[in-house]
Amino acid sequence: MKILGIDPGYNIIGYGVIETNGTKVIDFGVITTPKTMSISKRLSTIYDACVELMETFKPDEVAFEELFFNTNNTTAIPVAEARGVLIVACKHYNDRLFEYTPLQIKQALTGNGRAEKKQVQFMVKNVLGLKQTPKPDDAADALAVALCHMQTNGVMSDNSI
Repeated sequence: MKILGIDPGYNIIGYGVIETNGTKVIDFGVITTPKTMSISKRLSTIYDACVELMETFKPDEVAFEELFFNTNNTTAIPVAEARGVLIVACKHYNDRLFEYTPLQIKQALTGNGRAEKKQVQFMVKNVLGLKQTPKPDDAADALAVALCHMQTNGVMSDNSI
C-alpha cells in the first residue's frame, strides 16, 4: 500500500510517500509558496502541487497532521486555509483520508507522545533505513505522518476525515 503523508503549512508544506510493503520511501519533499504571492495565488499553487502529487504517486491513502497552534496564532488562519485546499485536492482523487495529532504521531514513532523533534526524526531515519535524516524538517515530519498512519491503520478507524 502507498501512503502519502502531509505536514500542512502555508509557506512550506511537507510531503512524504512511503510503500508499506517493505516500508520504503518512494519520495519526499516540500511545496513552497513565496511570501510575495497573494493569498489566492498561494492557495492555487498549493492546490495544483497537491494535485500533481496525487496524479504522480496515486496513493492508496493520505494522512494529514492535524493543526496545532501553541504560540503563533497569527498564522492559524492561512495554515487552516492551506490545509483545507490540500484536503479538497486529495479528496478529488481518493476517499481514504486520515488525520493524526502531533501527540499521536510522536507516540506511534517513539512510544512517547511528548518526544522531541530530534527523536521523531531519528526514528523516521531508522525505520525507513535512510542514511541521513530527511531535510527539510517539514519533509521529515510528513514521512512521520505516513509512518504513524502505517502503524495505526485499522487500529484507529475514527481518524478519517
